[in-house]
Amino acid sequence: MVSLTSDMSPLHPDRNLALELVRATEAASIRAVPFIGRGDKEAADGAAVDAMRAFFSTVNFDGTIVIGEGEKDNAPMLYNGERVGSGRGPRCDVAVDPIDGTSLTAAGRQNALSVIAVSDQGTMLDASSVFYMDKLVTGPAGVGVVDIRLPIGENIRLLAKALGKPVDEIVVSVLNRPRHEQLIADIRAAGAGTRLMSDGDVAGGINAARHNARTDMCVGIGGSPEGIVTACAIKALGGHIQGVLAPRNDEEKQKGVDAGLKVDGTVYEADDLVKGKNTIFVATGVTDGQLVQGVRRDGDFIYTESVVLRGASGTLRRISSEHLTSKWL
Repeated sequence: MVSLTSDMSPLHPDRNLALELVRATEAASIRAVPFIGRGDKEAADGAAVDAMRAFFSTVNFDGTIVIGEGEKDNAPMLYNGERVGSGRGPRCDVAVDPIDGTSLTAAGRQNALSVIAVSDQGTMLDASSVFYMDKLVTGPAGVGVVDIRLPIGENIRLLAKALGKPVDEIVVSVLNRPRHEQLIADIRAAGAGTRLMSDGDVAGGINAARHNARTDMCVGIGGSPEGIVTACAIKALGGHIQGVLAPRNDEEKQKGVDAGLKVDGTVYEADDLVKGKNTIFVATGVTDGQLVQGVRRDGDFIYTESVVLRGASGTLRRISSEHLTSKWL
């Protein structure tokens, strides 16, 4: 079986796959441009899905979608189990979110991304039967220090000590949801600040793990698919991620049990979410955010910014691209 790192020769390094996948996230982001701030998240998502799927067919890999668009949005394309790519090259598990933050895009708000994550075949957890996951993400300083089983106040104090900074300088990202009212209160009671996110679960986690980012930790219940995608990025950043599946009701809990998932409060560590270090994460900005700038149109040109993270090498690359408007819109 060909793997992501089976050929590390100068002629065919696996980073080629990562750079090819950027074309798909760029395409999805650009196609979403006409819908930014127009209030129609379904139209934005549909345009991004069509563009991403079209570019997948040009990429030399044999991918199977483990975390797809259809499972979440009842979409007919990029569904769980769909085969993508040319069928030649490394066999991979694939997670996609043509727009992480469709509501952000529709409202013209920050931190919407187009995202693809890839790992070796059979290494990515399929948590699609349980939609929500409680997560804890930090940068490298949190590895072996924080633990999702501990109270949030204790984790904040432990991380502050590891970072060598006072607690009142710690900033924690949390999705702004009613379910997090007590969590937000506890963070503030511990002396830390909060950065409340309306959406953009993936960007929040990655920003918490990045070197010199404005946030130190990302916590709370968000999408399980986003947790797996984030784990692929965290592998490259050397950060910490843990997750606990959070079924919404008994029916969903039973679906999780039937799928072989642990829905009893078991903590999924990073290697449980995605095995090994052969991960690739690519993202292109749809709207401006801390991680990347959004798509910008200036007359005859469209500008995009993307990041590429590779777990095998522990690198983060930024790619700024200029596209002819006439070829796209």
